[in-house]
Amino acid sequence: MSEVKVWILNSPAAPNLRLLEQLPGSTHIVVGESEEAFENAPDPDVVVCGIGKARLLRALWPRIQQARWLHSLTAGLESVLFPELVESPITMTNAKGVYGRSLGEFAIASALYFAKDFPRMIRSRQAGVWDPFDVEELTGRTFGIVGYGGIGREAARRAKAMGMKVLAVRRHPAQSASDPLIDGVYAPDGLREMLALCDYVLVAAPNTPETNGMIGEAELRAMKPEAVLINLGRGPVIDEAALIAALEERRIKGAALDVFNQEPLPEGHAFYGLDNVLLSPHCADHTPGWLDESMQFFVDNFGRFVSGEPLQNLVNKKLGY
Repeated sequence: MSEVKVWILNSPAAPNLRLLEQLPGSTHIVVGESEEAFENAPDPDVVVCGIGKARLLRALWPRIQQARWLHSLTAGLESVLFPELVESPITMTNAKGVYGRSLGEFAIASALYFAKDFPRMIRSRQAGVWDPFDVEELTGRTFGIVGYGGIGREAARRAKAMGMKVLAVRRHPAQSASDPLIDGVYAPDGLREMLALCDYVLVAAPNTPETNGMIGEAELRAMKPEAVLINLGRGPVIDEAALIAALEERRIKGAALDVFNQEPLPEGHAFYGLDNVLLSPHCADHTPGWLDESMQFFVDNFGRFVSGEPLQNLVNKKLGY
């Protein structure tokens, strides 16, 4: 096998780099997190862009653009893609689906948080008050998904196991026509129709020009007053000002948020003061092995690359996912 030159844009101290030992012995690997680290390296055939290394990718682009394959260790790509990359012929893959299990669990945990009114239980315990109250079941409720990709499917699998009815909005509804996890699927122009039927709505769409702000004032007003909005995709997909207004005015029951327009969420932000918000600091997928799983996915895909097999998680750079 001829030598394959691989650049890893990542910290050389990252523990998950040990997984690269599985690559063939003929692989020439260079790891670094600065332009200087690659000055004397031969031009790459394969490039791995680590988490938070989008600026370095762009700085090194004049040498990377001739590579055959670029892999992102993240699922979201809005910070990674730039015009020259989008227009280039380079094959690109990402870590879509690697983090789906934990996020699917978080979606159901969020639904349970509101259905069982955990905040009330916590307040009663803190106050030393015995205060019985009625709770809701998830069984029989409707769980809607906006963006039926890896995260959406993992959430749907768990919602179905809880006895929920599952609806979804996706770009190509026909692809889910026979999906046993879905009870109904809508095209994007049917979003408001679906929202009006849902008790819980999971937003798991990537942030692209088409999805930016797709959950706005009109969509929030289409939701039931007792509905809960869960965002595990990207912050800008939801109009944050419109969501804050809906929560403050109690036009929806609540929101569970793991992603935001600005991260870290700035001190004094309205979300911190809302008692109907479950706030996660973008860590709902930070399981003990999440970084290992992301790197292992690349290692497995590398085996396909050198064998001439189709790569998994191919990205449509123009669509942004």
